[in-house]
Amino acid sequence: MLERKPVIFLLLATAVILVGTVVTMIAPFKWINDPKLKIAEVKPYTPLQLEGRDIYIREGCNNCHTQTVRPLLADVERYGEYSKVGEFVYDQPHLWGSRRTGPDLARIGGKYPDAWHYKHMADPQSMVPRSNMPKYAFLSRPLDTSLTERKMKALGFPYAPADLDAVKGKSEMDAMVAYLQKLGNDIPWRTANRTTVVGDVKNPFAGDKSVLPEGKTIYAKECAQCHGADLKGDVGPSLVDLKLTDADTFKIVFSGSPAAGMPGFGDTLGKDRSWKVVTYLKSAGH
Repeated sequence: MLERKPVIFLLLATAVILVGTVVTMIAPFKWINDPKLKIAEVKPYTPLQLEGRDIYIREGCNNCHTQTVRPLLADVERYGEYSKVGEFVYDQPHLWGSRRTGPDLARIGGKYPDAWHYKHMADPQSMVPRSNMPKYAFLSRPLDTSLTERKMKALGFPYAPADLDAVKGKSEMDAMVAYLQKLGNDIPWRTANRTTVVGDVKNPFAGDKSVLPEGKTIYAKECAQCHGADLKGDVGPSLVDLKLTDADTFKIVFSGSPAAGMPGFGDTLGKDRSWKVVTYLKSAGH
């Protein structure tokens, strides 16, 4: 019995621990630094993005938000394409995290326009009513750039004098938004995974006034934060007297408009509820 041979037992236990350490810690560090795993589209942080990342860490954002989409159906459907090792080659330290008090942010870059992030950071509940995220309006204070160049040199990130000059006069909020807009935005995953509408589409609720109350409720919950409760616009454009056809409006609601920073709602609303919103929008301006 090994327990009666403490020296042999100790040696075997040590060997098992060492093997486990190599497999779970040393090997992954080697893999993540393998040049073959780099993704050409992923670029180093700019000075402003790097400052934003440091503020993100300083404020403890990584305690509530992960930055890794696991290769699980639930993760991929909610957040987008699963994360690749090559996306994190410039992250020191990485911010993968393991706890999601708030949503994962690995794919947040490019999902919303800058204006959405400014409002959300200053007053999260104004954009996501049920959010329990604290307000960060104080980030409007000037950004300290005294160490920016030293940070870039220490990490070996390329920069030019113009890049450093561009950071001067910026606020901490500017830096935070620049960082958030980079996350997951270097690779063209969103276009490849975009839910698209194929062929001609016809509004099944055209002229049906009974769906207007539900359409209005959906709009208030999903759309009003950007387009205004009165449809007159805010972060997004005004939707009063919408000139688009029902079909074109549905395609934007369902598939989104990446160029305008509008996410698609097809996966969350489905076709029927998307059409009810369209029916409400088309009737509200008339």
